[in-house]
This record gives sequence, structure tokens and C-alpha cells, in this order.
Amino acid sequence: MKITALLVLKAAPETSDPVILANASDVSHFGYFQRSSVKEFVVFVGRTVASRTPPSQRQSVQHEEYKVHAYNRNGLCAVGFMDDHYPVRSAFSLLNQVIDEYQKSFGESWKSAKEDSTQPWPYLAEALTKFQDPAEADKLLKIQRELDETKIILHKTIDSVLARGEKLDSLVEKSSDLSMASQMFYKQAKKTNSCCTIL
Repeated sequence: MKITALLVLKAAPETSDPVILANASDVSHFGYFQRSSVKEFVVFVGRTVASRTPPSQRQSVQHEEYKVHAYNRNGLCAVGFMDDHYPVRSAFSLLNQVIDEYQKSFGESWKSAKEDSTQPWPYLAEALTKFQDPAEADKLLKIQRELDETKIILHKTIDSVLARGEKLDSLVEKSSDLSMASQMFYKQAKKTNSCCTIL
């Protein structure tokens, strides 16, 4: 999963060609002599996709192994170039955060922009690095990953108890803390799940 570029553009319907307000790209995975062409291609495709994304809309465009995601919030458009494996929900979450940060930093000054900005915006370069991991952009994905790790730890814990020669069944029967109803529930649940257990 890789983010190649992030752009912020003024893509209001009244302007003929979108104006680039901020641009950050990481083309290090391309050959040295291809890098300048890739950057030009990113700008060209970014403008094209931004101009064809209506206000208050999101869209994704597939190009070979890359996807270009765009989110136009009332004329302020964020565009991201990601590989095909980057989750769509994380991509749009990232673009939403980029637009929020741009509006916090620059307010409504983007509405008066007439030509491309050459000033670097440090946040965009930081976001390009930070959000290479989709879980940083998507909190639900991050929580799911943590739950999966916890599940693995629990499986390891139960396996270690069983590895010491103690059978969980015998522990349940010996336990005076469990009521008869709890013991019956455990036995019934074990019988029910026995056909579906994959460890």
C-alpha cells in the first residue's frame, strides 16, 4: 500500500482550469530519469480528475495499478494517488483530513487564488509520510487491527494453558466458582462450536 501524491486544488465550477494550491509527492520508487515525468503526469491527472469532480462529491478513477481518489468540498478539492491496495475508506478519510487542515491553516484565501502555488505546505508532506499506513487515516481499521492482535494473544494464552497439560474441561468441572448453569452453558457452547472451530 503506497501513496504516491497528494494535491489540494481550487476546482470551483466557475474556473476553467483547477488551480493547484498545494502539492506533495513521493516518486522515490520510480526510476531516477522517470521522476520528473511522473510528477508532471500527477499534476496533469490531478487537474483533470479535480475538474471532473462536482462540488460535494467523491470519486475514484482506476489507472493500471493506481487509483486516483478525489473529494471536492464546495470548490476545494483534495486528490490522492494511491496504489490499488490502499483501502478506499482510508483514502477518503485522509482526503477529508487534508481539506480540514487546509481550511484551518489558510481559511478562505484559496477562493482568490488565480495561479498555481509553488510554496510548500509542510502538513501535506507530513501527511504523505504518516498516512502510508492506512490505519492512521481510518480509525475503524486501526481498531480492527488492535482487535485482531488481541484475539491472537487470547488464542496464544489459551494454547499455553492447554500446553501445560491442563484440560479446560477439567478446569471447568473442578471450579466451584461456576454455577451449574454456567457449566452447562460452557459444555453446550463447546458442543455447538465443535464443528466450526478453526485454530
